[in-house]
Amino acid sequence: MRVLIADRLHASALDELASLPVEVEYAPDLTREALADRIEHVGILVVRSTEVTAEALARAKQLHLVVRAGAAYDNVDVKTASARGIYVAYTPGKNAAAVAELVFGHLVSLDRRIPDAVASLRAGKWERLEFSKAEGLYGKTLGIAGFGSVGREVAARAKAFGMEVVAWSRSLSVAKAREAGVGHAKSLEDLATKSQALSLHLPLTERTRGIVNAAVLKALPERAMLINTARAGLVDHAALEAAIDERGLRVALDVRPEEPRTKTGTLEPLRVPPAGAGLLYGTPHIAASTDQAQLAIAGETVRIIRSFLLQGEVPHAVNVASGTPAQFQLVLRMVDRVGTLANVLGVLKRHGLNVLHITNELFEGGTASCAKFKIASRPSEACLSEIRMFDEVLQVDAVPLPNFA
Repeated sequence: MRVLIADRLHASALDELASLPVEVEYAPDLTREALADRIEHVGILVVRSTEVTAEALARAKQLHLVVRAGAAYDNVDVKTASARGIYVAYTPGKNAAAVAELVFGHLVSLDRRIPDAVASLRAGKWERLEFSKAEGLYGKTLGIAGFGSVGREVAARAKAFGMEVVAWSRSLSVAKAREAGVGHAKSLEDLATKSQALSLHLPLTERTRGIVNAAVLKALPERAMLINTARAGLVDHAALEAAIDERGLRVALDVRPEEPRTKTGTLEPLRVPPAGAGLLYGTPHIAASTDQAQLAIAGETVRIIRSFLLQGEVPHAVNVASGTPAQFQLVLRMVDRVGTLANVLGVLKRHGLNVLHITNELFEGGTASCAKFKIASRPSEACLSEIRMFDEVLQVDAVPLPNFA
């Protein structure tokens, strides 16, 4: 099987993949247009920032699996992949520590104005009085929007800085927040009212696009700090500029609305707020880019590929249905011979029973196996009798599945 790595990946991943029964092509500089031309005979695709479009997936005649080597997967057309029966997986949590470290780099920089102090010294100035003005982070409240693996890493570091932590996400309950040792906000706007600094760690979906709007920004205290290392689309940037100018918000962005698709390039310069306004600092989408994070992401990418190839399982698959309409499980114990499963599937087809999920396990000795078929409705006695007539069938039963709806 051919594996195409269409983005930069730590060299350790290439070394590990060499031990698997695959042919690896490493093409880290592919654009989304070039990917569509190279994907036809690829069995497994690995990407980071390269966009996997519906057009590319339509050209993929042999593709089984797309691995997004990172903590999100919004650059992959998951809907099209699902319609074509292609697994999409990602590597959650492997860059969490790296992102959390950059969050605190930005928090300290905003409080102490480190980039401006460095620029001043490089200009030959000694402005100790000006850059001695800082509030400090100790005792302040950090709001965390999105409490997944990155949010939890940020919370741990905030506590080490002596900060109070309050969190919000749609899945975070009061009990879960208490268990994690953080405060709970009932909404993003409520979180903003409680936060002297707010860090964003939400996925970008239709529900979260533009979620940090004018109302949320207005709920922040004047001169509050806002850090976005997640996705640019979470924020209404026109409202953000107004909040910087009018309310003195101090903002650090690792993500920009219009980022170049290439690793190097040009873009609109970062705006310098007017005198007396807030701050706007930025970094070029580097939150996950530490050697430690890249090594961890590479290792998890290889683990996903190895599991798919050797066990037929896909860890962290995002487009496999969490439940099925199956109401019965057909349990079949049989002698392990060629054609037995095919014969049983033929019977199920004749009786109009659609198989939604199937597993087959071989017992020690290699003589017998047990197959389990999840099916939508109860098989008739005629169907079961027909299956029992095969010499290889040891036993067959239809077991009702529990309804947890």
